[in-house]
Amino acid sequence: MTHMTRDGEPAILLPEPERFRVLGVPVSAIHMGEALAHIHLLTRQKGSRRAAYVCVRDVNGVIESQRDQRLMKIHEQAALVTPDGMPMVWLGKRAGFEHIERVYGPDLMLAVCAVSEERGYRHFLYGGGQGVAALLQRRLEARFSGLKVVGRETPPFRPLTQAERQATAAVIEASGADIVWVGLGSPKQEHWMAEMAPLLPGKVLIGVGAAFDFHAGLKRQAPRWIQRSGMEWAFRLATEPRRLWRRYLFNNTHFVLMLLAEAVRDARHRRRVRGSAPSRSTS
Repeated sequence: MTHMTRDGEPAILLPEPERFRVLGVPVSAIHMGEALAHIHLLTRQKGSRRAAYVCVRDVNGVIESQRDQRLMKIHEQAALVTPDGMPMVWLGKRAGFEHIERVYGPDLMLAVCAVSEERGYRHFLYGGGQGVAALLQRRLEARFSGLKVVGRETPPFRPLTQAERQATAAVIEASGADIVWVGLGSPKQEHWMAEMAPLLPGKVLIGVGAAFDFHAGLKRQAPRWIQRSGMEWAFRLATEPRRLWRRYLFNNTHFVLMLLAEAVRDARHRRRVRGSAPSRSTS
């Protein structure tokens, strides 16, 4: 059967990346190359009735999803949920996906920008503090020859009204952007993408949080060896202790405890299943 878009054009059927669950949150079992390929296909869905959005998922977002069922549903409806943190990668490998690699938000942004001239992507920057998007645009355009940043907007810190959401959608639509980079921090950016998806048909929204500040040169990123070790949280805590101590103290501890509790439940379930299995006759 041929699937058609609302404009009568043949639709490109996207292969759905396999997913595994981390405390109920679906995470795509992918590496960077697969993420780039899937995003490219998403940008070609011009007849789609709503935007496709990409979440980059770390421990903090998994724990926030335990408290916020709407956020859990947002992940279910995402086109991709990338393994942003090393614990996601380790758990993916444990689930049998040996090919999985970290698809970190700041790295994903640079990787997409690197192929943008060849693939013709046009970008919109939404988020960051006052002046951050403008600085980010200048730095990205200096780094990537031919990069097309067609618009940017710094939203107010408070939630948007419906009229403001409509106005923002009109600005993004008029810009001709293919990809909207969202730097609002989690979980605010995930809620924004889900709310805006029906207003931005055919766009690809990618929530990358602190990537705006990192690539604008306003915050330091952890060295690669720290990132690979899974200790990036400690580096960020050391650089922003007053802002991040609650997140890492409580959420990281909660994450470990919930994984241990889940492992205990699974072990008990397996014992019950083995105990209830009928024994073989020895006669």
